[in-house]
Amino acid sequence: MSFTQGLTVIWLMFSGGLGVAGCVATLLHDAVMNPAEVVKQRMQMYNSPYRGVLDCVRAVWQKEGSAAFYRSYTTQLTMNVPFQALHFMTYEYLQELLNPHRQYNPSSHMLSGALAGAIAAAATTPLDVCKTLLNTQESLTLSPLSSGQGQGARRHISGLAHAFRTVYRLGGLQGFFKGVQARIIYQMPSTAISWSVYEFFKYGLTKHQHNKRKTQYVEAEI
Repeated sequence: MSFTQGLTVIWLMFSGGLGVAGCVATLLHDAVMNPAEVVKQRMQMYNSPYRGVLDCVRAVWQKEGSAAFYRSYTTQLTMNVPFQALHFMTYEYLQELLNPHRQYNPSSHMLSGALAGAIAAAATTPLDVCKTLLNTQESLTLSPLSSGQGQGARRHISGLAHAFRTVYRLGGLQGFFKGVQARIIYQMPSTAISWSVYEFFKYGLTKHQHNKRKTQYVEAEI
């Protein structure tokens, strides 16, 4: 979960409940950010042929069409459903252990958020590997797949099932967990910050409402 997605979740939590918040935030965030994720990952590839963001967008649009920016959208959603489920359940479980009275405790919120993000990230790494392959369509992967086939051979990997078969064919089971350490390191501060910000504003708003009700009660007594 990115920081922007975390803030979306925080806002929706106040207005629509925890379950709805996670689902709506995921749908909105992924719809907006999926094209940006495609561009980012293609520019991060080794020996990337793109000179910049606009060059990447223009090249992908001309060669693969607008659908290329959403080739991994369903995979992204498929990944985020279990990610968010594990993320929220783990956070709640850790809060029961570290902060059973549910008081405002920044250190417990940050630690629970970081660990929850790490566990969810590790468990969903196979889906993230497939998503990255769908986004990048890396030439080093496509070349061996198309070797020995005619010119009409499919040059693009499309769909989650196709990506799964490709990863397994080229890397075996270990291929599904490449980059798991980097993914955990990336997610931990993001989820820690998101939960810390949420708990901070929750505490502030709750305290403000309590003081307001207390003032009204005192004024009514007078």
